[in-house]
Amino acid sequence: MPETSNSRVIVGLSGGVDSAVAAHLLREQGYAVEGLFMKNWEEDDAPGLCSAAEDLADAQAAADRLGIPLRTVNFAGEYWDRVFETFLAEYRALRTPNPDVLCNSEIKFRAFLDHALDLGADWIATGHYARVAHGALGSRLKLARDANKDQTYFLHRLTQAQLAHALFPLADLTKQEVRMLARRLGLENAEKKDSTGICFIGERRFADFLARWLPDDPGPIETAEGKVLGEHRGLAWYTIGQRSGLGIGGVRDAAEAPWFVAAKDAARNTLIVVQGSEHPLLYADGLRGEQLHWIAASAPVPPEQLPFTCLCRLRHRQPLQPCALVEYDSGHCRVTFAHRQRAVTPGQSVVFYQGDTCLGGAVITSSA
Repeated sequence: MPETSNSRVIVGLSGGVDSAVAAHLLREQGYAVEGLFMKNWEEDDAPGLCSAAEDLADAQAAADRLGIPLRTVNFAGEYWDRVFETFLAEYRALRTPNPDVLCNSEIKFRAFLDHALDLGADWIATGHYARVAHGALGSRLKLARDANKDQTYFLHRLTQAQLAHALFPLADLTKQEVRMLARRLGLENAEKKDSTGICFIGERRFADFLARWLPDDPGPIETAEGKVLGEHRGLAWYTIGQRSGLGIGGVRDAAEAPWFVAAKDAARNTLIVVQGSEHPLLYADGLRGEQLHWIAASAPVPPEQLPFTCLCRLRHRQPLQPCALVEYDSGHCRVTFAHRQRAVTPGQSVVFYQGDTCLGGAVITSSA
């Protein structure tokens, strides 16, 4: 942990237990700690949607209990411009985006960081489960101790400039230990459920919410052999590997196996489905990606030294998988897997690791 003498840190207090315990740990380590609550969505005050007002009340209660000041700021404009418009554009392009990745790079470690530095802070901190190692050669993002909660997947687009001011106090704690500590501290949010909704928008009926911006565009649902099974709502509403919500539950063959989305045929506005979770069309030998980003600001090896063997994950909490980076150029890359991977999903991220260090990642464009 960096030197604490005269160090001022502003913690992003979300109202959840993780950020509250992070603030406590930093205060115990001698930092001058303040809290900041970010409101990033204007239409979140309907009952049952985990509104900003409720989260702010929880954040204020935690700040009061810990004896630290709490500021508030509204980044709704930045969130709309930098995150939500991209989120919608990806769905319209028939891909499945991950808004948490953009939330971190554009809001929590850009808008928040800029605001904190303007306030005179030396550091910002969050309740993410990750580790950052600051050294003479730069900052490295590393896996957290709690493998089930590790959030480096969502942080892989951070830059050296962003990580240079970042602290992750929960790096060495498990979620269970965080809750136990919160109980000992008397924090009212010690048992508060983790948020599982869209980043900063909250937990709501996703289909109803998305329908406000995405029109229906019905078309056929077909098997890989071309047999029509039903009608889909619009290709944007489905993701590769999806099982539920297909509307073809009564269509079975002798095997009585469930159906899964295997592909989207945009030219024919057709959803391709297959039966059985292990169907070969659900698996791929590799992928292509774009927006390739390296945390160290440069690739681990130059192009002439490819292939570069490392580890990767295609989704949060997936065990790390052996792979090889075989091509990259101008932000694009091609990756091959040591073992075929299921449900390679355009719009999601492939994130690369070497040992316990997160190297960076790319947005998946297709299987390969």
